[in-house]
Amino acid sequence: MGHKEFMAEAARLAAESVENGWGGPFGTVITMNGDILCRGQNRVLLTGDPTAHGEIEAIRKAIQILNPNAPSISEAKNNQATLELVPRPEGSPDPLPERARMLRGCTLYTSGAPCPMCMSAIYWSRIDAVFFGADLEATRKIGFDDLFQYEDFQKPLDQRRIRIEQIHPELGEEAYDAWTNKPDNHPY
Repeated sequence: MGHKEFMAEAARLAAESVENGWGGPFGTVITMNGDILCRGQNRVLLTGDPTAHGEIEAIRKAIQILNPNAPSISEAKNNQATLELVPRPEGSPDPLPERARMLRGCTLYTSGAPCPMCMSAIYWSRIDAVFFGADLEATRKIGFDDLFQYEDFQKPLDQRRIRIEQIHPELGEEAYDAWTNKPDNHPY
């Protein structure tokens, strides 16, 4: 399979989401080694979860497939991280020599340009490449205005649409100190 077939599957999933009333026209496939690893569809209307975008759903499934031994939250107390550590890519500006593998080696295909939430998840999951169908302007024209978020992020905090300000930084530093001082922390 190639780019066109992967994108066609993402578009098929998007249309199915619309037809079933699950959510907007957004479908995603994640591939690895030239094969589809998993699929995701927008399910915001089905679940009431505003994070149930196609990309997020696919990322969650891919992690479950690639990390099947991860404990559930109820089982996780006193368990250690289960993600394999891998060296940072050559030429990377990352200050750490290794991080958790996540979805390195995977490619994501999605019917529309990722919103900022999905793009952040893509960065955090270390997906190698992203290919999309409709761009942000086309997405805006059908009533999903993700472009304003990208624009808002460029503004100083005091000029954003949502009130955002730093308070009591010393309290946040306590958790940061716990991470820094944990001898076996697992960078991700």
